[in-house]
Amino acid sequence: MNSKEDIRTISHFKAHADNILDQVAVTRRPVCINQNGKARAVLLDAKTYQNMQKALGILKILSFGEKDIRNKKLIPLDEVWKRIEKIVNV
Repeated sequence: MNSKEDIRTISHFKAHADNILDQVAVTRRPVCINQNGKARAVLLDAKTYQNMQKALGILKILSFGEKDIRNKKLIPLDEVWKRIEKIVNV
């Protein structure tokens, strides 16, 4: 984050919201909005936000898988493929 361009006060954001939105859209860098010297919000472009949500979803699935492995909840690979085929062929 470039502190001069990417950290803004709430009053600056209110006065220049359209320019800041353009900046975020072009640079795809987040902008931190500060209030009373403290970070209050982070502004992201929609595509970056969507990509972050997808990445978090994948990490959540991996976390569940790791938990199943630790708890020895394993299924043979041929059974996995049978279940997938059932779902796809419904």
